[in-house]
Amino acid sequence: MTSHVLGDTGVLTGRSLRHILRSPDTIITTAVTPIALMLLFVYVLGGAINTGTGESYVNYMLPGILLITIASGIAYTAYRLFLDMQGGIFERFQSMPIARSSVLWAHVLTSVVSNLISVAIVIGVALLMGFRTGASLLDWLAVAGILALFTLALTWLAVIAGLSAKTVDGASAFSYPLIFLPFISSAFVPTETMPGPVAWFAENQPVTSIVDTIRALFAQQPVGNDIWIALGWLVGILVVAYGFAIAAYKRKIS
Repeated sequence: MTSHVLGDTGVLTGRSLRHILRSPDTIITTAVTPIALMLLFVYVLGGAINTGTGESYVNYMLPGILLITIASGIAYTAYRLFLDMQGGIFERFQSMPIARSSVLWAHVLTSVVSNLISVAIVIGVALLMGFRTGASLLDWLAVAGILALFTLALTWLAVIAGLSAKTVDGASAFSYPLIFLPFISSAFVPTETMPGPVAWFAENQPVTSIVDTIRALFAQQPVGNDIWIALGWLVGILVVAYGFAIAAYKRKIS
């Protein structure tokens, strides 16, 4: 049974990835906005921002930009899933001897692959802009794991939106608050520089712990409790989103 599910998921993931390869503008578009933000903050606003860390501003704000890249990219997952639902492809799959869960997992795995490619493009541009790190291979693997888990958690949120939306615009609009969330965190400025209520929210929302963990890994500094808080948030969001997504999928195909 397990091999049957894995085989079906592999085939359908290959189908989704081929769509991405035929339309690489999806990945390029996902990377354009974060790169534009990075250029704006580093070359226009960065000189006026004191982070108090002594490191270059591109080093400071890159973790937040990477999360914005992923938050932008998952909107396309909801969009593609919505089009499949409207196009009747799910009904056709139900008439075939394939595992039902493989249809959703194909979209999810495609999202992880395409978003990590976009992240790699953004990191490449950051290197050209002066980003430097002494992070070891293990540190890079830890960063990649956190970003993959972040992508996985947000993608299951995208699945809920794609299954529940009534219009194409509605399918992708859910990502806007997720893109905005890093701006009210430690991604661009230290939280202690914010007004009291805003600082409290910034310090206790998931993006701040994720950003601080990635920043510490890049800087080869102790991650402290931030990594456990970040993992707790990510795993919690993933479990809840997965449960709601499966429930929404069962309602759609019943």
